[in-house]
Amino acid sequence: MSMNDPLGDMLARIRNASLRNRSTVRTPASKLRGWVLDVLKDEGYIRGYEKADGQGGHPEFVISLKYFDGQPAIRELRRISTPGRRSYSASKGLPHVRNGLGVAIVSTSRGVMTDTRARAENVGGEVLCTVF
Repeated sequence: MSMNDPLGDMLARIRNASLRNRSTVRTPASKLRGWVLDVLKDEGYIRGYEKADGQGGHPEFVISLKYFDGQPAIRELRRISTPGRRSYSASKGLPHVRNGLGVAIVSTSRGVMTDTRARAENVGGEVLCTVF
């Protein structure tokens, strides 16, 4: 089955699972998804993830979601750049999510990183999503 927006699919799965108070969620594995999950883990929005074999031998990520006092650590997860409408930004024009309380995940020439790290390294790129 062909998928137009694999990253958007993963973000929707995480959002839906956290709304249903699930402890884990499974999503097909890819390099970009792994890099975004690394950023989410480093920022403390998920407990972690591991690679596993899924149906038909296709690799999957099993993502462990994080909760605090029964509430999900991820309150808002929004896809910014879509396949039909890419959103690029210079380092000075990167968005501030909820006045710095959230993060924007940016794909740069130096890898996938948060908006604050991209500003510190003075590099811009494609704004993939925002997390709060």
